[in-house]
Amino acid sequence: MRIGEVAAATGTTTKTVRFYEERGLLPTAGRASNGYREYGKNTLIRLNFIRRSRLSGLTLAQIGDILRVRDAGSAPCAHVNDALQKQLHDLDQKILELQALRATVAGYRDAVASADPAGCDPDQICSYL
Repeated sequence: MRIGEVAAATGTTTKTVRFYEERGLLPTAGRASNGYREYGKNTLIRLNFIRRSRLSGLTLAQIGDILRVRDAGSAPCAHVNDALQKQLHDLDQKILELQALRATVAGYRDAVASADPAGCDPDQICSYL
């Protein structure tokens, strides 16, 4: 398959395919006699894995580690588990931070919503922020 066909089949762009190839996430494509890149079925499998991994929030470095384990002939289950466990931890932390931020913003909004503009300190831009 040519690069455009691979990109279309995996819902990516040709630029993305080249980028992943440059980063070592995809093996270097073979070249046809006309100089066009040629990709096999394994490229589709890897691109779909990369897409699913990115949707899970994994970094390209984490994805590269998992691919290296697989390429070395081992099942990457332990690496995938570790990466997903870290992702869950990071998401839990972010959710806590967002909940605290929401409470802060809601408090500010409630204060300003019930405020009397005439009572605002003229030396301040806004007395509620």
